[in-house]
Amino acid sequence: MTKIIVDCFGGDHSPQAPVQGALDALAQNPDLYILLSGDRALLEKELEGKNYDASRLEILHAPEVIGCEEKPTDVVRLKRNSSMMKAMILLRDSDDVAAMVSTGSTGALVTGALVRLGRIPGVIRPAFCPILPTMDGGLVGICDSGANVEVTPAHLRQFAIMASLYLENVYGVKQPRVALLNVGKEPEKGDEIRQETYQLLCQTPCVHFVGNMESRDLLSGRYDVVVADGFSGNVLVKTTEGTALELLKKLKKEIYGSPLYKLGALLQKPMFKQLKEFMNYQNYGGSVLLGTSKVIVKGHGSSKAVAVQKCIEQAYRMHISHLSSQIETEIAKYEHYV
Repeated sequence: MTKIIVDCFGGDHSPQAPVQGALDALAQNPDLYILLSGDRALLEKELEGKNYDASRLEILHAPEVIGCEEKPTDVVRLKRNSSMMKAMILLRDSDDVAAMVSTGSTGALVTGALVRLGRIPGVIRPAFCPILPTMDGGLVGICDSGANVEVTPAHLRQFAIMASLYLENVYGVKQPRVALLNVGKEPEKGDEIRQETYQLLCQTPCVHFVGNMESRDLLSGRYDVVVADGFSGNVLVKTTEGTALELLKKLKKEIYGSPLYKLGALLQKPMFKQLKEFMNYQNYGGSVLLGTSKVIVKGHGSSKAVAVQKCIEQAYRMHISHLSSQIETEIAKYEHYV
């Protein structure tokens, strides 16, 4: 039985979405045990009338909630009874709890993971790795995306190693094609960090490095992993998601602005529905925090139940594939370069 703790407060749709997502994950996987972290009275009220296996569900009473405006360091020090921190402390102290899922404050989650959990031996810095769909029906992971603004070539090589193992073990991508986010495809492009990282990745046998990637090619399907510093990676992900959403809005506006377009859209309704689902980030779970001593998955703050369910499934697959031990083994081969 795999135990996963779900932080039920802090997201835009809490506690409804985390609770329903947890119940949906339980229904899909008989090998799963869920702990819901949050105010017991509110969670019990949310569970009223729902059909679920009570023998595989437990509530961890945590009455405090973290606000988005609170400083991460203050949260870690002063809010030990918050749904996030209490869940993280239990994750650290309990050998039988495998992973944690949260849609709460990103800053508090990263800070708490570093202070309360610690890193996999050999990992310099943990990194976020969200997943986006590609135009050929595949997936691409972006590592890092928000955790590390300033990086070195050694950091970027570790991101490549961790993300490659993640895509291979969790999504079944054989020999993931790894690219370095840069301002051009030529090896000499970019600043000194990018140039040195390029050479370093060429000397890393466990990484299938295919060269530099320009941001416009992110969803092309030619890459499975994109390595970046946290600032650039976060901008890349949010720009791509925002562009896709705005294009859908524009398309909808144009269709409803013309009777002829409406007729054409009616005939193509199944296609538009498929396109909408393809571009909906809720269907792809959350951003995993690679490199921490135990599995953590960060869902988007606006995650609904389906996204929370996907996050739980990500955490489950990371645990059963022993991803952390594989990361430790590979990282140890390059400890001489930090």
